[in-house]
Amino acid sequence: MTLIWSQDEGGLLEGVRFIPSPNCDERSAGEKVSLLVVHAISLPPGEFGGHGVEALFTNRLDPAEHPYYREIDGLRVSAHFFIRRGGELIQFVPCDRRAWHAGTSEWRGRERCNDFSVGIELEGCDEWNFEAAQYETLNQLNAALKQRYPIAAIVGHSDIAPGRKTDPGPRFDWARITGR
Repeated sequence: MTLIWSQDEGGLLEGVRFIPSPNCDERSAGEKVSLLVVHAISLPPGEFGGHGVEALFTNRLDPAEHPYYREIDGLRVSAHFFIRRGGELIQFVPCDRRAWHAGTSEWRGRERCNDFSVGIELEGCDEWNFEAAQYETLNQLNAALKQRYPIAAIVGHSDIAPGRKTDPGPRFDWARITGR
């Protein structure tokens, strides 16, 4: 697979639109990224293509815009990347920083998965299949990240927070992920 992105020294992918999220902090000294966590998100729920995810990750979500936004008003979350339905990749947090995507989580005996993971949000939900372009972008992103970090596993949010989270959901086709 030919890599289409490279990273700068701070963990930003070159050639990818970067929208900085304030919802991040420094990783612990010496902590290496070793896990990719795949999520699914749509805002408003079940709707695609709007500005809701970008607004959520940058703390600009207007609670008056949709009833669901009132429920999540004040939530401070982010992910490193967001892959839209058409395959567009947007970066919100440099990979060398800790995004706030996993919440209470555990993987193979290690808690606090935000400390050692990169969070990748796919525009989607449990009820809809993901698009071919999203899998293509995710596989390209996976390859680019493996060039810099010792990625040991690619998992779903539901794998690190079972019982609390369902994403990326039953419509996500894990067989389409290369290098897993």
